[in-house]
Amino acid sequence: MITNKPFTFDRVVRLALAGGLIWAAVRLLDHLSGALLPFAVALVLAYLLDPAASMLQRRFKGRRGPAVVLTLLGSLILAGLALWFVLPVVTAELSHMGRVVANFAGDSKLAQAAAQRLPPDLWQAARELLQREEVRRFLTSDGLLDVGKQMAAYLLPGLWDVVAGAWQAVLALFGLLIIALYALFLLLDFDRLRGTWLDMIPPQWRESVRTTVDEFEDGMRRYFRGQTLVAGLVGILFATGFALIGLPLGVLLGLFIGLLNIVPYLQILGMVPAFAMAVLQALEQGLGFWEAFLPVAAVFAVVQALQDLVLIPRIMGRQMGLSPWVILLSLSIWGQLLGFLGLLIALPMTVLCLTWWRRLMRREYDS
Repeated sequence: MITNKPFTFDRVVRLALAGGLIWAAVRLLDHLSGALLPFAVALVLAYLLDPAASMLQRRFKGRRGPAVVLTLLGSLILAGLALWFVLPVVTAELSHMGRVVANFAGDSKLAQAAAQRLPPDLWQAARELLQREEVRRFLTSDGLLDVGKQMAAYLLPGLWDVVAGAWQAVLALFGLLIIALYALFLLLDFDRLRGTWLDMIPPQWRESVRTTVDEFEDGMRRYFRGQTLVAGLVGILFATGFALIGLPLGVLLGLFIGLLNIVPYLQILGMVPAFAMAVLQALEQGLGFWEAFLPVAAVFAVVQALQDLVLIPRIMGRQMGLSPWVILLSLSIWGQLLGFLGLLIALPMTVLCLTWWRRLMRREYDS
C-alpha cells in the first residue's frame, strides 16, 4: 500500500495488532457459528422486511408494533401460500424423475433409446450418475423432507443428533419459531436504533462512524435488497417458463436458477442442467434434440431480456453495488471461513470491508 505516511515501528505494531484482532474475531465467529446461525438468518429476514414494516408504520401513524406484526404475518401467509402451490408440484416432479431413473437402471425402452441416441461415453457417465444411491434417494417423495431435515440440522447444531423421528420435526418447528422471534424483536428495534445508535458511540468518533454507516447502508440498499428481489422474480419466471414447456424438474430447476442469480449472470450455469433435462425430455417423449433444446433456449432468452430491460432498471437502477466477480469471491471466501453462516453474512461483510477500506484510503492520502 503506497501512502504518504512512513511505516514506523509503532504503525507496524498497530497494523499487526489489528490483523491479529481480525483473525481472532473470525475464529470466534467460526466457533460460535452454530449459535449465531439462527440470529443471522433472522437478521437477514428483518433487513429485507424492514422497508415493508416502515411503510406500514406510516399508515399506522407511527406505531411500530402493529406494523411489524402485520408485516411478519403477511410474510408467513405469502410463504405458506407459496409452499402450498409449489410443494405438490416439486414433489410430483421428484416422483416422476424417480421413475425415470428406475427406467434408466433397467432394460426399458427409455434406456434402449438413450443407448442408441447418446454417445457411448456420455450414456455411460449419465447411467452411473443416475444409479448413485444419494441421487436415487433424493428423487423420491421423501427427498424434500430429507433436505428439510438437513437444513434444520444446520440451524440447530448440537441438538439435532439428540432426538429422532417425530421429535426432529418438533425441533425443526422450534427452530423456525426461534428465527421468527429473533426477526420480530429485531424489526421492533430497528426504528429505535435508527434514532439512538449514534449515542452509543464516543463523541469524537461519531462523525466518522456515521459517514461509514451511511456508505454501508447505501451499498446494501443498492445491492442486497434489490438483487434479492430480482433473484426471486427471475426464479419465478424460470420456474413458470420451464413448467409451460414441460421440462422435467422444471419448477425446482427454475427456482434453483433464481437462487444462482443472487450473483448476477451466474444463472448461465443453470443452462447445463436445463439442457440436460431437455435431453431427457427428448428421449422420454421421442422428440428430436433440437425440438427440446429450442424451447429451453427461448425461456433463457426471454427471462434474460426481462431481467436486463425491465427488472434491473426498475429495481436496481443504473448503479450496481458490487461487481459479480467481487460477489462470487466474497461468497467463496466467507463460505470457506464460516460455512453456511459465512454465506449469509458474506455480502454485508464485503460491503462493510470495502466501505472501511475506501475511507482508510481517503484518510491516508488526505493526511
